[in-house]
Amino acid sequence: MKCIRCDLPSELERLEIHTFADLHIGDVFADEKSIITRIAEVEKNPNAYLILNGDLMNNATKTSVSDSYSEKIPPMTQISRCIELFEKVKDKILTVTSGNHENRTYIKEGIDIMGLVCAQLGISDRYAKEGAVVFVSFGKSTVGGPGALGKDRKIMYTIYCTHGSGGGRKEGAKAIRLADMASIIDADIYIHSHTHLPMIMKQGFFRINNQKQTVVPVEKLFVNTSAMLDYGGYGQQFEMKPSSKECPIIYLTGNRKHMSAKL
Repeated sequence: MKCIRCDLPSELERLEIHTFADLHIGDVFADEKSIITRIAEVEKNPNAYLILNGDLMNNATKTSVSDSYSEKIPPMTQISRCIELFEKVKDKILTVTSGNHENRTYIKEGIDIMGLVCAQLGISDRYAKEGAVVFVSFGKSTVGGPGALGKDRKIMYTIYCTHGSGGGRKEGAKAIRLADMASIIDADIYIHSHTHLPMIMKQGFFRINNQKQTVVPVEKLFVNTSAMLDYGGYGQQFEMKPSSKECPIIYLTGNRKHMSAKL
């Protein structure tokens, strides 16, 4: 499992993580105007960073469910457009995963198009095709609490993200798919995409401290991301529900460990 370490400035008091997934660039129903607006918001916000979590490109092929004949732009142009959109914020990208739409080309031809995008952006070290464990550290907190004698240290958060698969049509099935991520790895935050249903939930958990031989009560944050698609195409043809385009934003504090998300 690929681990990515993001050591961010101690001057940051708060961190916002914006997740971009299921953009389906190239699809005739992709809402590129909203995508551009969201990227611009990240660019101008010094506290904002982003995670790219798969299906950025629609990548319709002749053998895929998507209609290759109705694409707004062909797959090769989708790659260059994806690079163009994220070029200005490439230094703010924490990690990148691949989705099932990009994997269509890998399955048929062995070409990893998200790997190509990351290489062009110069962030291959942050690419994790199947998923990533991201260690994010920033801010500062005095060891022992306020007023205590000790060194300042950064606050560390662990994030497990993967594009995901399956999930079913019903909301309950999608929530189960998200919650099941905690059975894979112990992390603070879990990010799942693919099912196009924006969702936020928290769970309590007892984390074992082997060194002190104690258990510590903690909270885990689960986030499912949205899709930037207008309704139509094969989604309407196969009677899928329209998706909300509002995507949760994750908020982390830098002087104590606290995390939340909002739609």
